[in-house]
Amino acid sequence: MKPSSLLLILAAAAAPLPAFAAGDPVAGAKTFKVCSACHIATEAKNKVGPTLQGVVGRPVASVADYKYSKAMTDFGQGKVWDDALLTEYLKAPKALVKGTKMAFVGLKKDDDIANVIAYLKDPAAGGQ
Repeated sequence: MKPSSLLLILAAAAAPLPAFAAGDPVAGAKTFKVCSACHIATEAKNKVGPTLQGVVGRPVASVADYKYSKAMTDFGQGKVWDDALLTEYLKAPKALVKGTKMAFVGLKKDDDIANVIAYLKDPAAGGQ
């Protein structure tokens, strides 16, 4: 093998892997409408569920003036709502947190989940 060929192979192997799709906050705002019966993402205001304003990066079950279920409080010990945990939760909330008060069954499409997370990261970009 020529040294130049070896360099090309090594350079390709060292290249960063493509990132996961970031999601579309505008599409996420549309999907979030089903969530808006119980949650709001644009204000620090609780409804039936806790505010989701600033949820990405926030410790689980940490909104001070919201009464979480024991199941969510126990589940949240030491956890933070990041993309991976939100993805898992939004697919099947009751499966991940048995005993949660949340009645929602989950989002089935990966694109919908990515879009909702993009919206939660930046609700203003969602046009809301």
